[in-house]
Amino acid sequence: MRSLPLPLALTARLSPVAVLAAAGWALSSGPLAAPQAAEHKPADEKTETQSASAPSTSTESKAYAAAPAPCESVAKKTVESLVPGAKTAGKEIPSTDSDLRRTCSWNALKGYDYRWLDVSFEVMESDEAAGKAYKGRTEEKSGGGPVPGLGDTAYSIVNLTTEDKQQTREGQVFVRASNALVIVTYNGSDFESKKAPSTDTINKGAIKAAREAVAALEGGKG
Repeated sequence: MRSLPLPLALTARLSPVAVLAAAGWALSSGPLAAPQAAEHKPADEKTETQSASAPSTSTESKAYAAAPAPCESVAKKTVESLVPGAKTAGKEIPSTDSDLRRTCSWNALKGYDYRWLDVSFEVMESDEAAGKAYKGRTEEKSGGGPVPGLGDTAYSIVNLTTEDKQQTREGQVFVRASNALVIVTYNGSDFESKKAPSTDTINKGAIKAAREAVAALEGGKG
């Protein structure tokens, strides 16, 4: 195989250390980080003057207490299909609180084709907190559309970027299921043709991974 000069942005993706560092930043401080007010919303406390019969609003809607193992949330055959050549075990990104937020990444360059898949789970204090976080994420990603039959509500978007004449197409799926968010990112490039996979390929791949991730979340409920 002849050596190929890689665009700067994609060269960073092909370096495991740089990739993990970048992903960790995105999840802890970057655009994928959940708003602090939503993630760490304190539970309401009853005061002495509250009626004993007053309903509690702090934890009644908390369906999920912890995030599932993200690297086990997508079937091996799905990983093999979406990210050819990747280790199906994936690589979990270190988290400051693995009960609330967990992410797994798969990436590989097979021949001239590069693919990258991230699956993230974020567990919040209530449905309301998750709903606010979901709204904030999707409002930042205009141009997408709803995904019927996935979680309580779901949204997908696909974007194409070009750097040094190399195209990369990336799809994202955001899902709210009760008090949890599931976020899937899937992208790809062809370094020989300089083209990117079709919008349909990326969108369908991201949605397929999201459906499996949501099923894993629901399967671990309770």
